[in-house]
Amino acid sequence: MPDRPPRLPLFLDVAGRSVLVVGAGAVAARRTARLLDAGARVTVVAPERSDAIDPARVEVVRRRFAPDDVIGHSLVLACTDDPEVNSAVAAAAEAQGIWCGRADNAAESAVWFPAVAQVDDVTVAVGGSGDPGRATTMRDQLELLLRGGELTSRRSRAREGRVVLVGGGPGDPDLLTLKGYRALLDADVVVTDRLGPTDLLARLPSEIEVLDVGKIPRASAPSQQRINDLLIERARAGQVVVRLKGGDPFVLGRGSEEVEACAAAGVRVDVIPGLSSATAAATLAGVPLTERGVTQQFSVVSGHVPPGDPRSTVDWAALASTDATLVLLMAVANLPAIEQALLAGGRDGQTPCAIVENASLSSQRIIGARLDRLATVAQAHAVVPPAVVVIGEVAGGISPADGADAPPT
Repeated sequence: MPDRPPRLPLFLDVAGRSVLVVGAGAVAARRTARLLDAGARVTVVAPERSDAIDPARVEVVRRRFAPDDVIGHSLVLACTDDPEVNSAVAAAAEAQGIWCGRADNAAESAVWFPAVAQVDDVTVAVGGSGDPGRATTMRDQLELLLRGGELTSRRSRAREGRVVLVGGGPGDPDLLTLKGYRALLDADVVVTDRLGPTDLLARLPSEIEVLDVGKIPRASAPSQQRINDLLIERARAGQVVVRLKGGDPFVLGRGSEEVEACAAAGVRVDVIPGLSSATAAATLAGVPLTERGVTQQFSVVSGHVPPGDPRSTVDWAALASTDATLVLLMAVANLPAIEQALLAGGRDGQTPCAIVENASLSSQRIIGARLDRLATVAQAHAVVPPAVVVIGEVAGGISPADGADAPPT
């Protein structure tokens, strides 16, 4: 738009201020989420509400827009798919001297939303002269540069459909590998679940589809076969499908099953390793898995089924008889049985243990215990997955919790 002067870039403090969003589709949901993150008080006016807009955090008025709706707000966003409605919203805001942003027409909008990236305490906001694709491409390149990568185009159009398994690490987005991050930016669709750097997904360009396989309609826990089929279907349709998994996809995950399914279907599949919580959780808790003069070995064990269960292939007696550090994944529910099996196998009840809950996240907790009090302490502190349990003398630096009478910390 060369006939108009350039827009003035500003950072707007909307914390505690009232903002009106007209519309409740995908664009409105994304804008609402950004406003809530910035501390705004948001009101949504629309005949229908998107499931992505949480009525517990947003005042939702379910009806058509009326011009008086803009009164009392500091900012108004017109986010419907009807240009006439958006025009009416902008006109009503203009009449009241209120800034208004139109999602459908940058030329007629007084406010533009930039493409934003957050790297540590640096915020990158890019405007593309009304071209959101250009803005997101530039934003992604700048974010890569700030994170230590080289400038590169985000998307390569001449490509075949394929699947990329990405190990996302324990949860903190900064612990995702640079190669994994590049794969996310090159995706057409990201298939994810509740583990890994899920907070990063909200910052991906809007044209990248995100599918949470834990929220498929009418299926609270989709089968592995359904996930395999989804990956194959999308790749055969010519899409680049990133399967984002927590930790490393080949460490007590089902990444190998997904690779085998894709290979059997003739679909190209690549694997990008990730930082496994099996090692990361202990390090983040300050517990060395091996230490000179203490132990030269550690074992990573799945605790998703208890000792004695026909599905278990773990030799708990053998593990109990060594001085190896034990790292238990997916073991919270079965800690009582695991504790008893280790004690019965000869492991000293005074052996130090550390429970690391939500490793790498702001909600991380580190709880110490003796082996003979492990299950009791975990229950007293209301430990929930994801949690990693480290058993061995190397955990001696973590002070034991008080036990059954101890409140959660």
